[in-house]
Amino acid sequence: MSKREIRKILIANRGEIAIRIIWTCKEMGIKTVAVHSEADRDALHVRYADEAVCIGGAPSAQSYLNIPSIISAAEITNVDAIHPGYGFLAESATFAKICGDCNIKFIGPRPEVIAMMGDKVEARRTMKAAGVPILPGSPEPIESTAEAAKLAESIGYPLIIKAAAGGGGRGMRIVRKHEELHGQLETAQAEALAAFKNGSVYIERYIERPRHIEIQVLADEHGNCIHLGERECSIQRRHQKLLEEAPSPVLTAEQRAEMGAVAVNACKQIGYSNAGTFEFLLDEDGSFYFMEMNTRVQVEHPVTEMVTLADIVRNQIRIASGENLQYTQEDVQIVGHSIECRINAEDPVKFTPSPGRITAFNIPGGPGVRVDTAAYPGYVVPPYYDSMIAKLIVHARTRELAINRMQRALDMMVVEGIKTTIPLHKKIMADKRFQAGDFSTKFMEEFEL
Repeated sequence: MSKREIRKILIANRGEIAIRIIWTCKEMGIKTVAVHSEADRDALHVRYADEAVCIGGAPSAQSYLNIPSIISAAEITNVDAIHPGYGFLAESATFAKICGDCNIKFIGPRPEVIAMMGDKVEARRTMKAAGVPILPGSPEPIESTAEAAKLAESIGYPLIIKAAAGGGGRGMRIVRKHEELHGQLETAQAEALAAFKNGSVYIERYIERPRHIEIQVLADEHGNCIHLGERECSIQRRHQKLLEEAPSPVLTAEQRAEMGAVAVNACKQIGYSNAGTFEFLLDEDGSFYFMEMNTRVQVEHPVTEMVTLADIVRNQIRIASGENLQYTQEDVQIVGHSIECRINAEDPVKFTPSPGRITAFNIPGGPGVRVDTAAYPGYVVPPYYDSMIAKLIVHARTRELAINRMQRALDMMVVEGIKTTIPLHKKIMADKRFQAGDFSTKFMEEFEL
């Protein structure tokens, strides 16, 4: 793959991730173009970019998901590449293909790889062929209760039904006995159809108390691939992550090397390039199983950056330029411990959205503290998009010190005018089980708010 000069990038996103991409572009001397909805005219990413283009109304379908408007903005501003960030069109194979057809470099993997990993049934099949451990389950989408019941006999209960075309907990149902199967299958199919316009679901064995571990990979367009260690993502509510940390408090160096090697080998098998994340379930006996692959930069990428000093966005741009990876696996060293808390504009008990005007906004500083945010005093949090308003990240020499540092940072973070999840994160940091690293994805179900 020949080198391609990238001088100007359109960021097909908003909020903190758009600003995060602008940070790196400024350091690399690359011009940026922000796109925004009518609701985001006063957003910080619009102010910080070199150019800005309004692409439609407030609803995402009219703006950030509006492919013709985004491509038009890219063409009139004469950009070389588009960075999709995460969410919105980041994992749209259609969008990636259209970018290529318009001679605009999509900063991400090839469209066919995005499509392959976006179909969860196809992803399972592909990963199994690549030697990645997967849970026993259906090789094809499940169409009927009779088919599901036959499969359930072979893999046993409990089992989980998942949407083939999506994630985030939508179209997902746990079945613990045969009598529940029919109703839960119909519910999962209906939810999947409503959320993803695709009612296909599949079934796999359900692990009761797993940990959610993910491996960050970087792969260039010349066949080189490395991993940057793991992230612990088990603290989540209804399959939505609340906080993440790196490294995991339970993974051994041997397990890290094994999981990393599996992920790197799979990347090479499927011809993957750019940044990506393999998500695994880690059983209590140390076994791990492929869950899905995210073909984009992750919300929680800062914790990996903090413990490895790798700029993941810079690597994405360099890879898209046709350059070789700057590191070998031996160059990757994990130093200290990092934790990220997602600060959402939500009621911390009811988890209902809390849009509105931020009347006071003070972010903490000091040693080892990083805040990724697009909020500011007077900013109006719109009701149309994801509720996350900031990511509070800390780094310290040990996990204990990182927890202490996060507690200090949370105490010093001031957000007034709306409700946020800051009080929830304070309680989690003070929890003895969390402090001991003794938790699973069930943590929030057993947590007293």
